[in-house]
Amino acid sequence: MRRDVFQAIADPTRREIINLLAVQSMNLNAVAENFSISRPAISKHIKILSECGLVIIKTEGRERYCEAKLESLASVSEWADQYRRFWTNKLDALELHLNKNSKKNTTKKKSNDEK
Repeated sequence: MRRDVFQAIADPTRREIINLLAVQSMNLNAVAENFSISRPAISKHIKILSECGLVIIKTEGRERYCEAKLESLASVSEWADQYRRFWTNKLDALELHLNKNSKKNTTKKKSNDEK
């Protein structure tokens, strides 16, 4: 079953696993040592990350090494960018509105002070 990258990053443990593996390739035991949950639970998280393409597992002898493959996070970035652009445009428009009103109020106050 191919999982969705959004499903994978929804879990804080999986996000932390990605952070660890982004720095260096690690075997399953080394990954598990960083968490207070069981090794089978870590294996389950690794499996989900692997199914969505965020982690690749390489077997070297008796060890299985996990390596981050972060290219699929681009879809998350693209999705978030549309909302970042939306809110940036809204906040820019608000700033223009507030600046315009501030100038109007300053002008009114000056003309009232002159009277």
